[in-house]
Amino acid sequence: MQHEYFWWAAVVASVFVGMGKGGLPVIATLAVPTLALVISPVTAAGLLLPVYVVSDVFGLMAYRRSFDRRVLTIAVLGMSIGVAVGWALAHVVPESAVTLAIGIIGAAFALDRILRHDSNTNARKPRWGSGLFWTSLAGFTSFISHSGGPPYQVWLLPLRLAKSVFVGTSVIAFAYVNALKLIPYYYLGQLGQDNLRVAVLLMAPAALSVWLGVWIVRWLPEKRFFQLVIWTLLLLSIKLVWDGVSGLLA
Repeated sequence: MQHEYFWWAAVVASVFVGMGKGGLPVIATLAVPTLALVISPVTAAGLLLPVYVVSDVFGLMAYRRSFDRRVLTIAVLGMSIGVAVGWALAHVVPESAVTLAIGIIGAAFALDRILRHDSNTNARKPRWGSGLFWTSLAGFTSFISHSGGPPYQVWLLPLRLAKSVFVGTSVIAFAYVNALKLIPYYYLGQLGQDNLRVAVLLMAPAALSVWLGVWIVRWLPEKRFFQLVIWTLLLLSIKLVWDGVSGLLA
């Protein structure tokens, strides 16, 4: 992992992690695909998990007072279920199939939001049934490849939370799920000494990028922020569909 191209990809991936934890929606999910250009996706996921966890600390410092208690309670329970299922099925479920399914769901949802132009639709209340379903799926896909963003956004966007509450709730929920993943990742052998040594070097650019993300979120008007959420979700979902199809064909 000492090749020049690896370090370029690793630093870019760590910046994505930090900016995502600073509140830019789904940006952190681009980290694993970026690093997977030069190493295997499984190795990339294990290497970046400690970087996610450290970045979460700085994200929590910035958004610790901005969250919706009910939404966060549902998310924590659902994500715990998803991580447990992911651990149990780690050696059974093809990663490409999961990637393809999540990409299709995210793309369909984002296109629906874009084409309907439903800016005047009333906000939905956070319901336990749909909340547990989507956050469990988010926990599962987060465990597989740190790609919990699309199913989580499918549930959260229709709630129409205020920008700061939307970001804060998301940061806290994913900080929890990343800390939780440390246990199964350790027992699955994805937190070896080599990975940890590299992760330590990537923590600095990730931590600095958190504050860049915070600044951008505060600078963006609320309407533009949620447009960014939806379009980023669409582009990311298309990338997941491509990765899933490519993996299944291979």
